[in-house]
Amino acid sequence: MTAVDLGMPGLPHAPRGVGHLRGAESFPDAARGALRNGQLRANLGHATSTIRGKRANVVGELPDWEQLRAAGKALKTATMARLDEHLEELERQVTARGGVVHWARDANEANEIVTRLVQATGTSEVVKVKSMATQEIGLNEALEAAGLDVFETDLAELIVQLGEDSPSHILVPAIHKNRAEIREIFARTIPGVDPGLTDDPRQLAMAARAHLRERFLRARVAVSGANFGVAETGTLTVVESEGNGRMCLTLPETLITVMGIEKVVPTWRDLEVFLQLLPRSSTGERMNPYTSAWAGVTPGDGPQEFHLVLLDNGRTAVLADEVGREALHCIRCSACLNVCPVYERAGGHSYGSVYPGPIGAVLSPMLTGVEDNASLPYASSLCGACYDVCPVAIDIPSILVHLRGEHVEAVARDRDRPTAEAVAFRGLAKAMSHPRLWHLAQRAARLGRLVSRGRPTLPNALPPPISGWTRSRDLPTPPTKTFVQQWTEEHRS
Repeated sequence: MTAVDLGMPGLPHAPRGVGHLRGAESFPDAARGALRNGQLRANLGHATSTIRGKRANVVGELPDWEQLRAAGKALKTATMARLDEHLEELERQVTARGGVVHWARDANEANEIVTRLVQATGTSEVVKVKSMATQEIGLNEALEAAGLDVFETDLAELIVQLGEDSPSHILVPAIHKNRAEIREIFARTIPGVDPGLTDDPRQLAMAARAHLRERFLRARVAVSGANFGVAETGTLTVVESEGNGRMCLTLPETLITVMGIEKVVPTWRDLEVFLQLLPRSSTGERMNPYTSAWAGVTPGDGPQEFHLVLLDNGRTAVLADEVGREALHCIRCSACLNVCPVYERAGGHSYGSVYPGPIGAVLSPMLTGVEDNASLPYASSLCGACYDVCPVAIDIPSILVHLRGEHVEAVARDRDRPTAEAVAFRGLAKAMSHPRLWHLAQRAARLGRLVSRGRPTLPNALPPPISGWTRSRDLPTPPTKTFVQQWTEEHRS
């Protein structure tokens, strides 16, 4: 299967993301429960503020940060315009270096390919490098259903796996857990752990290290994602901070990498830009402690069998959207999550997706179809903080508004009669289009001053349908004079 078969621009699209969502609740319903969890909000507030501070310090060191952002945006835009060509070049180079490339239209195909490759080795265990793509397709669950044991090796992913939980952050999957909660998970689930284990970070890390060391040494198959794939040389790269990735990428006999098709970059010089943008925006570091790069196989050194699974899973459908395709520029740094007031209060699980936060609010609906995740584009105050920190300058607020528009249009097509909101805005549009109607509406609005009884905002106990708005928003009391009246009085000659 080639890039053409998958459905690049101008060609039939591959199927949208099958199995992408893990949660059934809509965002508003899930967020209500999260907002009542004081410990969760405290954990998130502390963690995100710490990461924000580190990021601000290292970004402030670079006088050309905005130029780097612009370069990253331009490179992503140019790459997406010729994505099919770059993917085919990547396939040629990986194949020339002894690797095998597989093309997966959706989650089901990707899971079937990886499961078959693991079973062919005769092993029953798999070690994994942290990977958003494999979480997106539910690979762990697919491998376990086939009778295989899967071990996450990233510390935060290990915490989530041992706690039978799910990730809530792109970079720090266990950000919703504090040290005491992690200590409880380790004491309960790690065989032979020291009963005197405390919640000291070093002790917790050493307990995880001892638990994982045996698995690293006996593993015959590893599965990874890829931060970037360099088309001109067929090189795959993984950046991480703990060294677990390096162990998985070098010790096993077989390495299987699952990479979203948007992760390709044309050249090594392009990669140079992103290796400056990513660590500063994600972990608040000047560079990642471990940056691993490999191309194909080398006799006697590292894995002797390498497979690259190129995953579509709805990405070509996103690429066809002239406004939304910018979401494919994302380099998974998580900076937008760390500044988002909605994410900080509602937490990652409320999004019901492996991609939480602002980027998840646009990427998840686009990968699965907006109507499958209709509430997510509304999970934002549109404050714009996500755009300000994005290292490749993705205009997330504009995409959110675009997706909201798609949802409204879809609802209007499916309903026999318009919604109350649609009727209200049509009436408002008519009034604002006719000066006499507009002045009459302004005079009628002054009746709100009688309801307010001198308070700065109207009470939130107004009757339906207005109560649906005022239940969660302040509605200011109308002023005594309109802007036009004040302007006329001040400028009367």
